[in-house]
Amino acid sequence: MSLRRTDGAPGAGADRGGTGRAPGRRGHPPLTGPQRFLLGGSFLITLGSFAVLPYMSVLLHQRLGLGLGTVGFVLAVASLIQFAGGAVAGPVTGRIGLRRAMLLALGLRTAGFAAFVPGLTSPVLAVGALLLVSAGAALYLPANKAYLVEGAPEARRPRLLSASGSAFNAGMALGPPAAAPLVMGSPGVLFSCVTVLFALVGAGHALLPAGAADRPADGSSAAPAADRAPEAGAPRPGPSPFVVTVLSVYAFMFFQHYLALYAVPRTSAAFYGAVLTGYAALLVVAQPLLAERVAALSYPAALRWGFGAMAAGMAAIGAGGHVGIAAGGALLCLGEIVLFLKNDLEALARSSAAPASVFGRQRLAAGIGAFASGVVGGQLYGAAESAGSARAFWAAVCLQCLLLPVFLLRRRPARDPEGSRAGAG
Repeated sequence: MSLRRTDGAPGAGADRGGTGRAPGRRGHPPLTGPQRFLLGGSFLITLGSFAVLPYMSVLLHQRLGLGLGTVGFVLAVASLIQFAGGAVAGPVTGRIGLRRAMLLALGLRTAGFAAFVPGLTSPVLAVGALLLVSAGAALYLPANKAYLVEGAPEARRPRLLSASGSAFNAGMALGPPAAAPLVMGSPGVLFSCVTVLFALVGAGHALLPAGAADRPADGSSAAPAADRAPEAGAPRPGPSPFVVTVLSVYAFMFFQHYLALYAVPRTSAAFYGAVLTGYAALLVVAQPLLAERVAALSYPAALRWGFGAMAAGMAAIGAGGHVGIAAGGALLCLGEIVLFLKNDLEALARSSAAPASVFGRQRLAAGIGAFASGVVGGQLYGAAESAGSARAFWAAVCLQCLLLPVFLLRRRPARDPEGSRAGAG
């Protein structure tokens, strides 16, 4: 597969006239070589990561003997680095370029997974390895998304970002079952395989062509004016995408964190696993299909649809039973597709900053939302169980999902470009 572009900007060659290439489905230009490689690499990277990371608490506690309190603290710090560290992606990529930033991130992650091999007998090495992997993840995802959309017209961004999300989610779904036979019996073999996988993917990234954002003339992280979306920085209706992302992830993570506690005792572990597998499959298939419809929605309409779907999903889960939990998962999937994709698109359209900085701020917002959800959700679920009705938890979350768009849309629309408020985020 050739990674050559036609005009020196990632993803842009197929968007402009004179290429002589036939348009893709629905009149879209076909994906370029670098774009296809990044999507395939996104799948492999997430496959390797999720072959290991979901089992980290088990490895740290059962194999290395760390107490559960220590394990929780280590995982919290790793999550904080992975999400909040995205805020440094913009300055780093502005100085060294997108391709070098991805190579640096993959180098950190490869070194981290390699360090797990001797770390299987040393808690200090294992914790250090996990923090290296988390730091690499913080830098990689914003740079990856920025390279994917750099130079692409605003009309193509929904398709590119939805395809990227599908690639990442497919890897997340397949990683844990692929690693299950090795994770406890032969973890050294597992970590060695993941290390080799990351080294090979990193070598492929070294062959990617450098674009305009990889050759900053003055150290600035801003993209060339010709490559920005034509409406970047223009006033647009609706609240700040940073705030909406915080609240979207906050609401969604109640489902991620607490569905197992609710569903397994009422159904079975096998059914819970089937719901997660079906959720991932639906997300992979539906997100690209709905991308253009989501992009066409106004931001206020997207908030109503997205939070409305989440509210309906939480209510269905609270109704209980196999049908209610399965239906709730499908509705939550719809809410995730609408809100998460629209938030990224809106943040890009409003900002005059480079895409890597925008995606870094979005990662920071997601981390804040996930942290808040974990803190609030634990207290809320505990109170509901103490009252003898876990369904009250889902009713309370449903009510929050109904009220959030009301709260957000009653706020005065921001007048300043999102990029000018970066320091506040």
